[in-house]
Amino acid sequence: MTSIHHRVLIIGGGNAGITVAARLRRQGVEDIGLIEPSDKHYYQPLWTLVGGGCARQKETVRSEASVMPQGVAWIKDRATDIDPEQKLVSTAGGVQITYDQLVVCPGIQLDWDAIDGMAEALETPAVSSNYRFDLAPKTWDLIRQLRSGTAVFTMPSGPIKCAGAPQKIAYLAADYWRTQGVLDNIRVVLVLPTPGMFGVPEFAEELERVVQDYGIEVRFSSEATAIDGPGKTVTITPNDGGEAETLAFDMLHVVPRQSAPDWLKRTPLADPENPAGYVQVDKHTLQHVRYPDVFSLGDAGSTPNSKTGAAIRKQAPVLVENLLARMKGEELTGSYDGYASCPLTTSRSTMLLAEFDYTMRPTPSFPKIDTTKSRKDMWLLKRYGLPAMYWNLMLKGRA
Repeated sequence: MTSIHHRVLIIGGGNAGITVAARLRRQGVEDIGLIEPSDKHYYQPLWTLVGGGCARQKETVRSEASVMPQGVAWIKDRATDIDPEQKLVSTAGGVQITYDQLVVCPGIQLDWDAIDGMAEALETPAVSSNYRFDLAPKTWDLIRQLRSGTAVFTMPSGPIKCAGAPQKIAYLAADYWRTQGVLDNIRVVLVLPTPGMFGVPEFAEELERVVQDYGIEVRFSSEATAIDGPGKTVTITPNDGGEAETLAFDMLHVVPRQSAPDWLKRTPLADPENPAGYVQVDKHTLQHVRYPDVFSLGDAGSTPNSKTGAAIRKQAPVLVENLLARMKGEELTGSYDGYASCPLTTSRSTMLLAEFDYTMRPTPSFPKIDTTKSRKDMWLLKRYGLPAMYWNLMLKGRA
């Protein structure tokens, strides 16, 4: 069995891992190893726009090699276990890697099999999901082809990455159908596990106006619990155990339940009280609550914020500051306030930028702009500004 040692070891080469690695290199840290099995790196926030026919699939992917910071040792393998007592990570390729400091950010797992029939339904003609790179273009095909009938959009319970995405595609579709003059012929049903449109009242009010404008039926406090792809039906069950409803559909967009990767759930880093298995960190310092040489950020961390790229942008500088302090034996002074943002596309030319922190109050980055309303300038930020910032600034440790 091969054994390697790195001063800093990062698990995951997505948004969080590459951003942290780049920031550490800019601070002069050497001997960084990064475990990532994939050849490709995706900008996932744009997949909704691919599914809505507003962006091209190829814009969302680059090679992993092209985003790997210079001077970082890329271990092209998959982590399978962490022993924080021995400060040891094991990989699928049979490599054991020891570390001085560990950053855990392997992303979130899409549990396609958690809802009965969902995985199989994706192979049938009328069901798609923007949560898979290969299926986002299929979503757009379904939207373009539908001229009448019933379209259902579902969201699962529990934390998911980009909690606005299940809604956004419904609005993009409804706006397209309106421009085609067929919206009145289509029954649009949005299934939400929450009691309201959004957790922050100011943004919920605007989204209530949006669904009313499109005539979308919202099933609050409910979830899709079974899908029959060939039979084109979806079972919707209220959270309170009320009577389930079976809806026939002509188009269905689904979002799977999500959790930490299975291998991570089995490690001592997972929160023993939470079956979702996220890395148990202090929500402000991002340091593990039991193992001080372990840090985590992004979707696999236990911080109670929305799992978005915007959250990572605010978490990464805090984590790097605290990791450097830990390496020097100093007190951790960096503090993450729970900032996250959810760019909600409300039409094919407008967007609502929902920004908030642990207080669940609006925390706008543009104080002179009313971001509680849908705006055309925010659409341009979503479509062009944020992708450019991601590729050119975030992944290079500059934003």
